[in-house]
Amino acid sequence: MLTLRPIVCACGFFLAASLWAQTGQQAPAAPPAPDVLLFTNGEKLIGHLVRSTGSSVVFKSDSVGEVTVDWSKIKELRAAGQYAVVQKDVKLGKHEDASKIPQGTVSASDQKLEVQPGQGRPPETIPVSNSAYVIDQATFQRAVLRKAGFFQDWTGALTAGASLVEATQHNRTFTGGISLVRVMPTESWLERSNRTTFDLTGSYGKLSQPGAPVLKTAIYHLDAERDEYLTSRVYGFGQMALDHNYSQGLSLQQAYGGGIGWTVIRRDRQELDLKGSLNYVGQSFLAPNSALNQHLVGSTFGENFSQKFARGLVFTEELSATPSWNNTSAYSAAANAALLIPVYKRLSVNLSTTDTFLNNPPPGFRKMSFQFTMGATYTLR
Repeated sequence: MLTLRPIVCACGFFLAASLWAQTGQQAPAAPPAPDVLLFTNGEKLIGHLVRSTGSSVVFKSDSVGEVTVDWSKIKELRAAGQYAVVQKDVKLGKHEDASKIPQGTVSASDQKLEVQPGQGRPPETIPVSNSAYVIDQATFQRAVLRKAGFFQDWTGALTAGASLVEATQHNRTFTGGISLVRVMPTESWLERSNRTTFDLTGSYGKLSQPGAPVLKTAIYHLDAERDEYLTSRVYGFGQMALDHNYSQGLSLQQAYGGGIGWTVIRRDRQELDLKGSLNYVGQSFLAPNSALNQHLVGSTFGENFSQKFARGLVFTEELSATPSWNNTSAYSAAANAALLIPVYKRLSVNLSTTDTFLNNPPPGFRKMSFQFTMGATYTLR
């Protein structure tokens, strides 16, 4: 009688041997080699290259964590990952080909970066002094291809302050504001496409005492602007602004218009814009005589400046003048400046001044209104 036991055992033996051979051939892939940073004094860090700018390298060391090192102190850099090197004076616009940016493995020595693109293509050498950013390739590709919705990527700050007095006099003063800005794209190495800003500020005060009339202060301002960049520095914009100032007898001044702006200076820590526009301006006053109310055609000429200092201090300044072409005596101007002093994480102290000038207030009201505000600011991003 024929038995199948030897045949089954033989098949099992060959199957087990085959599985063992396949398992041996599929050994786990070796982990990628760590990046190496060698200093001019001979010290060495092992870890991962995070990014770099034209002046420094951010390196995450296995032993000391994330450090920032000047390029001048680096003798050699070897990175195993894939990176993109964006050179100075290169800005990628929305219609440009991102493939022209050198991409591949990166190494550096003698103050020169060498990019190995692979696939049989020759390496490209770039002086460190000519490199603006070194970014990992995945981040670079996401930034180039990303399409953000309108409600994404807003930054800004919330500011609030208050003072209370309870004595013979009862005094309450409240100030607050919200400032939002959205610049697209968010990466500084990509060509700026558009910018949207929104600002709302308010100041309300009430002073009362027995036998005396109540004194009130109410100053509110709202503005919004949309910039569309025509070139890397020149943009067209549309804007609107609403103002109420009880201290100047102004019930509402509304302005709508558009014009041309020029970004004169744009650096990592400093920016200056000059703007000019043609506007419709409507003025209505608190005075019962409606003959003071006006519809004006005018222009607004202004400048915006911001400067970032060490330790997170930020100074901003804005100045604008609005002449009227159909009534030359109905002109106005505004100026404000603010200093943001970091205190803890996103919390800062805000010192600001606002000066508004209205040349045609109702009788009994002053032309000039000045405010000084000290409050707490929370940075949204």
